[in-house]
Amino acid sequence: MKLVFMGTPEFSVPVLDALVDAGHEVVAVYSQPPRPAGRGKKDRPSPVQARAEELGLSVRHPVSLKGAGEQAEFAALGADIAVVVAYGLILPQAILDAPEHGCLNIHASLLPRWRGAAPIHRAIMAGDTHTGVCIMQMEAGLDTGPVLLREETPIAEGETTGQLHDRLSQMGARMIVDAVAELPSLKPELQPEEGVTYASKIDKAEARVDWSRSASEIARQINGLSPFPGAWTEADGERIKLLRASQATAKLTAGAVDAVGDALVVGCGEGAITVHELQRAGKKAASAASVLLGWTPPDRFT
Repeated sequence: MKLVFMGTPEFSVPVLDALVDAGHEVVAVYSQPPRPAGRGKKDRPSPVQARAEELGLSVRHPVSLKGAGEQAEFAALGADIAVVVAYGLILPQAILDAPEHGCLNIHASLLPRWRGAAPIHRAIMAGDTHTGVCIMQMEAGLDTGPVLLREETPIAEGETTGQLHDRLSQMGARMIVDAVAELPSLKPELQPEEGVTYASKIDKAEARVDWSRSASEIARQINGLSPFPGAWTEADGERIKLLRASQATAKLTAGAVDAVGDALVVGCGEGAITVHELQRAGKKAASAASVLLGWTPPDRFT
């Protein structure tokens, strides 16, 4: 098909590659504008823009699609379909209607659960045992459109958002190729009104660990916020990111720290956790075993 691809972060890159590999004509790639990044704060293109340019594809990055000019340019592409995955801009009705077969969205949840910006984070933080990917026909509402394809996958014990992100990205890439190929035969399934939840954007205020909470809640918080923004705690005035954890059987008071061999165990309001990966200030993320080789942990995290 002749298609427009719309995406921005790393999650979207495998999808673009899969569509190109499948032989579709990508007439344009839309992505968020370059943003200041790194120590020099120089404008850095999004992962999708960088990959699209490597593939020799035309890239556009308007700051908005609300203007009549942008909408006319989009319609003039004459696309059969648009594929949208983590693009980051609201699509006005004129954009949704422009391609002959409309706009398909790849959403990383089992809709209607976890509509919105952060479905992977929220699924892990909530303790969901399963998630998945839906290929959805887009409409004006927030992730409310009918579902064309859905596939479920278990969330492994202790799986982080980063790990699940990579799995769902590959799953979405495979599914969208199938969806585009089978589009005439797919039957849209309306989302049920029951079971709707919203995956609101992660607020950095959610990242600090409150050690009075239960071990299960804290482990889910740590894994759900890894690698970004990263759950954190303090020790002797140093901010430490905790990037992977599981529940432990130790009996410690809330916040108390115990180095057991090459493991770091921390007490919670109920139960305890083992921290498997962490990042000290100014250092790279590493396993707890590696960090403990050169660091005597404090008696307590606060």
